[in-house]
Formats: sequence, structure tokens, C-alpha cells
Amino acid sequence: MTRTGTAIAKQDYDVIVIGSGMGGLVTATQLAAKGAKVLVLEKYLIPGGSAAYFEREGYRFDVGASMIFGFGTEGTTNLLTRALEGVNMSMETIPDPVQIHYHLPNNLELKVHKNYGKFIEELTAKFPHEKIGIRRFYDECWQVFNCLNAMELLSLEEPRYLMRVFFQHPFACLGLVKYLPQNAGDIARRYISDPELLKFIDMECYCWSVVPAGKTPMINAGMVFSDRHYGGINYPKGGVGTISEKLVEGLEKFGGEIQYKARVTNILMEQGKAVGVRLADGKEYRAKRIVSNATRWDTFEKLLTNNPLPKKEEKWQQRYEKSPSFLSLHLGVKSEVLPIGTECHHVLLEEWETMEDEQGTIFVSIPTLLDPSLAPPGHHIIHTFTPSYINEWEGLSKQEYSQKKEAAASHLIKRLEKIFPGLVDGLDYQEVGTPRTHRRFLGRNDGTYGPIPSRKLPGLLGMPFNRTVIPGLYCVGDSTFPGQGLNAVAFSGFACSHRIAVDLGI
Repeated sequence: MTRTGTAIAKQDYDVIVIGSGMGGLVTATQLAAKGAKVLVLEKYLIPGGSAAYFEREGYRFDVGASMIFGFGTEGTTNLLTRALEGVNMSMETIPDPVQIHYHLPNNLELKVHKNYGKFIEELTAKFPHEKIGIRRFYDECWQVFNCLNAMELLSLEEPRYLMRVFFQHPFACLGLVKYLPQNAGDIARRYISDPELLKFIDMECYCWSVVPAGKTPMINAGMVFSDRHYGGINYPKGGVGTISEKLVEGLEKFGGEIQYKARVTNILMEQGKAVGVRLADGKEYRAKRIVSNATRWDTFEKLLTNNPLPKKEEKWQQRYEKSPSFLSLHLGVKSEVLPIGTECHHVLLEEWETMEDEQGTIFVSIPTLLDPSLAPPGHHIIHTFTPSYINEWEGLSKQEYSQKKEAAASHLIKRLEKIFPGLVDGLDYQEVGTPRTHRRFLGRNDGTYGPIPSRKLPGLLGMPFNRTVIPGLYCVGDSTFPGQGLNAVAFSGFACSHRIAVDLGI
């Protein structure tokens, strides 16, 4: 089949995946391992999306965060381990004994240790009057996690899987159903009344969900708050980008393909069904199923431009909005800047009221404390990022844009000197990324980190699954159940691949 001004369309793929973020790669590799003929189309030069890396002057910087869940060796929630094993791959990881070192208002300094008892003991020492409430809340998070960790995590859209899992694990399933409509903040307030402790739990949620506890689904909170003590935080040797490189290697070993500099501009439709894609250079590819790893805003408003927005998507957009993007500061510093005993991950906030503000909360990753090979000898990487919206960076001239980036970087560094005195004098390299950078290189609408509830919603019940109202089209990634985070989008990839495999009969 040919079209005027386009290349001959290839029609021999089972599945085309748009984008090589973690959700897209897990979908692609799981399907390739089942024998499907898979093509991944990536607009950039390397795979991974926000889980990629870049190199500058001897430093290897992670594009996104370095706090990685999903590399455990036991249970079923170790989804990154399982994804790699699915294509006969593995990788070396380095365990981190502390998830986060918090530096919060009113001199609240606290570390979340991998050892659960040690964390509860330290938190209780800060809030001794809430000893019982602290234990009850976090123990209830464990109840959620244990339900998840008892069953294989696949598509909740597949009736036979649901029936099988229910008969195998009836109590775990009933436990999850109980928590589906609940948010973490509601449960925390059952047991805890201290306002500052509740704000701390808001921060515990905000640092990965970008919303406070009242808008964070309890199932997500239970997963994160427990897995950090169960499977732990494990950093991939060589940097976060090696995860996607390993998955691509596994994809190709199982006969899958990936093309870089392949920007999809349109999803092709025939008789109301998604049948293929068109690239910016005019090439067309066809497949039985199309998977979009783009955000839902990009998928339905940019890749399906000739189709009206489905009513279901309109309702979703009323319930969810775009989270902020990030202002990112990639620093190379002299080793002496970091005091002995410095932890890998930090969160800094000076006033509780500014937690959700533009550039309010500061997140810090220092991956070279775990893998020194990422920086030149005698140096460390300090990756700092803080929420920022695209409208703060629009309408600027080139000079104004550059000046604003420099001013924002200087302000962040000044704030960081609270925990790293002498940082300015120890700087060796500096690079600034804005929401415009995220939009350009990651292809995300307004550079957003993902969808967040526009109002308080009943837990995870508002999150869509992988199938869309358009036959043949699926979505994967943080715009689908269960939401944001590397392990969460891996879950989405497992679910999407399972649903497609059933639909294709493989």
C-alpha cells in the first residue's frame, strides 16, 4: 500500500510502541518475549525518556531521579528485576541504606532507613506522643503492600487473570478492593492528630507523587512506604540509563526492533480503529496494535489531531491536571564539599506552606556516593531538582531565558548551602534544565512530570487502565494505572503487555 508523498507502509508488525520510556520498554520486551513482532519508535537518540542519562566533561548525569524501587530479589513487586529477567537480562545494583534524609521546617531532621524498625524508632523519637498512631499508619501501609506482594501484577482489565488471582489469593484481593477508593491522608488522620506529623506524611507522599497525602492513593502509598524497607532502594551500576539500555538489548535479542530519531506525528486511523503511525519524515508503519507511551494529552490532542477528543478522555482531563515539571540543576563538585556520612538522597523545605509552590521543595540525588565511576576522581554529582511550571519560562528572549536560568541556579545553590556548606566554592561543572528542556527532549506536554488529581478523588478509581476507547490503541506509562514513578510505570508496562497478549492470542 502506498500514499502520496509517503514511503511504503510496512504492515507486518504485531505491535508498535510510541516512545521508549520505561513503560513502553517493559511493554515491548514482555511482548517480544512472548513471540510478538514489536517495533519501538523513539524520537530521541537514546532510550529511557526521563530514565535516561547524558554525559558532560567526565560526568554521567541521570536525567531524572536516582531513587530506584523495583530491584529487589523477593516477592512480586520487584518489577524492574522481573522486566529484565523476562528478556534474560540482569544488572548489578548497589543498595542504599537510607531512602531519604529529610531537612524540614522547625529543624525536623529525619532519615528513612531501609530498616523499618529503625525508621519507626527515629520518627517516634521526634513525635513520642504519636507513637501508637505512627505504628498503626505505617503498619496499615504494610497491609496494602503485602496484598500486592502476594500476587503476580498483571492487567486488571483481563477477567481470566482477575478470576485466577482471586481464587489463588482471595484475602489479598479483598484487601486491595478495600483500599482502591481510599487516599493515604484519610487513613493517616484516623490514627494521627499532630499537625506537623501530618505535614511530614504529606511530604512523604509529595516527594514521589507531587501531591500531598490527601490526594495520594493509599495503594500507591502502601507500595512505596513499604517496598523501601522490603526490596529497598537499589541504584543501577553505571547510572539509571543502563536499565533502558539493558531492556533494549533484551528486546533485540528476542527479535524486537527499536528506531531512534523516529518522531511519530500521527496515529493512523481506518474505520475508527488505530492501524499504524506516521513519522515526521513521512514514513508509515502498520501493526495490529498501537501503544502510546506519550502522555494522554500528547496522545489524544497531538497524535490524533483529526479525531475529536473522546468523551472518556474529556472526563479524565476534568479529574486530572498536569503536574509541574522541574527545574533541574546538574552539578559536578569537589568531593570535600560533602561531609562524611552524607546520604545519597535529600529533601529540603524551609516552610511547610511552600511545599507545593513553584520551586518550593528541593530534591537532591548524589548517585556518586553509591557509584563513584559516574564522576571524575575526587568529584561528585549533585543533581538538584525542584517543581516548576512551563508558564514561568515562556515568552522570554534567549538572553532573558539564559539570565533567568542562571539566577534560579544561584538561588538553589544558596539554599543548598544550608546542608552543604561551601558548595559554591566547590563547583566544577553546572548545567541547568527547565520545563522547556523537559518538553523538548522528553516530548512531554509542558514538560509535565505526569497527571495529578485536580481535586480530591477516591483513591485509584479515577486512573484509566491501558485500553482506550479507540480500538487497537493502548496507553502505557504514568497516565495510566497505577501512576507515576519508575516501578509504577513498569507495572503499567506489565499490565499493558498482558492485555495485548491476550487480545492477540499469544
